[in-house]
Amino acid sequence: MGKEVSARIKAELKTEVENLKKEGINPGLAVIIVGEDPASQVYVRNKERACEECGIYSEKYALTAETTQEELLKLIDELNNKSSISGILVQLPVPKHIDEKTIINAIAPNKDVDAFHPVNVGKIMVGNYDFVPCTPAGVMELIKESGIDVSGKECVIVGRSNIVGKPQAMLLLHQNGTVTICHSKTKNLAEKTKNADILVAAVGIPNFIKGDMIKEGAVVIDVGINRLENKKLCGDVEFESAEKVAGAITPVPGGVGPMTIAMLMKNTVKAAILNKSK
Repeated sequence: MGKEVSARIKAELKTEVENLKKEGINPGLAVIIVGEDPASQVYVRNKERACEECGIYSEKYALTAETTQEELLKLIDELNNKSSISGILVQLPVPKHIDEKTIINAIAPNKDVDAFHPVNVGKIMVGNYDFVPCTPAGVMELIKESGIDVSGKECVIVGRSNIVGKPQAMLLLHQNGTVTICHSKTKNLAEKTKNADILVAAVGIPNFIKGDMIKEGAVVIDVGINRLENKKLCGDVEFESAEKVAGAITPVPGGVGPMTIAMLMKNTVKAAILNKSK
């Protein structure tokens, strides 16, 4: 389902971008990658391809693993001030000698299309946001597409990262879901997950959520993307056992992944409009 929905969003964005260009608004995304991480390189290629599909101008900065924090901050500063760039994305993780927090804080909040800057995180908390982190936004879009009303539902998130778990909780809460966040210190995890009408797995452990941890008929959204020893991709949910119990379930690959990139494109277009109106 993720593939179909993301293709439709990108097609709609393509039309929107064409119309914006007529008004002199030309969305542009700068993607910075530091080092040779193979998974990061795949993600960056996918983002470049999505920009092409949507008619969004893109620039890629591939920096060596030896790049200093100062050099990276200088580049971000240049891009913050570059009018042809509406959105800036630094592909994480960065090498160990670079402080991730410092890098995130250096991106201008109005160009922070990942929505990781503390200003944007704060806006998500109070429900008055411009940008939503791409993966949780993609999850919400899939829930909406399935015709599921979040209001009053028991929503359980396994994982508490700043990138997925925490913002996901806020977005479900803004739609009146009753939200429980579980993590590595949660006791009796299966009891909690079995209570979920909507279960979001974002823990980063292959096949962690089994079918017997899921409530009959629940909506299961698998955010995990893990590579097994046999090079196959799998999620955080054991798909075969979960599919027998769940009312709806996202596959890996082809579920949340394509949605994340579609939402990045959406944020970039939004940034272009917001920055133009300032």
